[in-house]
Amino acid sequence: MAIQFEKLKKQQEILRKKIILKDQFSKIKIIGGCDVSYRKQKDKTWVKAGIVLLTYPHLRLLESETVVTETDFPYVPGFLSFREIPPLKECYKLLKKKPDLLLVDGQGIAHFREFGLASHLGVVLDLPTIGCAKKRLVGEYDFLKLERGNFVPLYYKKKVVGRVVCTRDKVKPVFVSVGHKVSLVSATHIILKCSQRYRIPEPLRFAHQLVSGA
Repeated sequence: MAIQFEKLKKQQEILRKKIILKDQFSKIKIIGGCDVSYRKQKDKTWVKAGIVLLTYPHLRLLESETVVTETDFPYVPGFLSFREIPPLKECYKLLKKKPDLLLVDGQGIAHFREFGLASHLGVVLDLPTIGCAKKRLVGEYDFLKLERGNFVPLYYKKKVVGRVVCTRDKVKPVFVSVGHKVSLVSATHIILKCSQRYRIPEPLRFAHQLVSGA
C-alpha cells in the first residue's frame, strides 16, 4: 500500500483549522470513551474499535459497541488517526444513543501538527472530544507533584498544547489535550471527574476492557 504522507499532512493542516478550542456543549448527560486494539494474524492486521457510553457524572454503563475490520495502513506516529478513524466512525454509527462528549485514548492538539486522533475524530463527527493519553507524544513540562488534582502545562513550540494531570496520588500522570469543541480548563475538570478510583478515566477504562476482551 503506497501512502502519500505529504497529502495526508495537507489534509491534517486543512482540517486543523476547523478545531474549536472553546466549550461548545451544554450539560453533559452521556459521556463516551473510545479505544482501539490490534491483532496480527499471519500477514493481516485486524483492528477492533470500541465505544462505550456512560451516564455523567455517575458513570454508569449505558451502551457499548465494537467493530472489527482489517487494515493495511501502517503504524506511523503522527498519522494514527487515518488508521483508527474508519472503524471508530463505523462504531459510532452503531450507537443507539449519542454522547454529549467523547473521551479519546490518544492526543488532541498535543501532536506534531496539532491534529491528533481526538481532534481528527471530533472534527469528523462534529462532536466535543478530549484527548487523554498515557504517554506524551510531544512537548515539555515542569516538575509535577504527584497528588491528585495537580497539573502543569504541556508546552510544544512555545505554546500550551495540553496539561499533564495527576489523577491519583503517587501515580504517573495522564496527558490531557483539547480535541474539539472543549476548553482545556473543562477538559481537565472532566478528566478528573471521571477518574475517581483509577489513573485512567472510567470511560476510557471501560473502552479498553471492551476492545482488549477483558
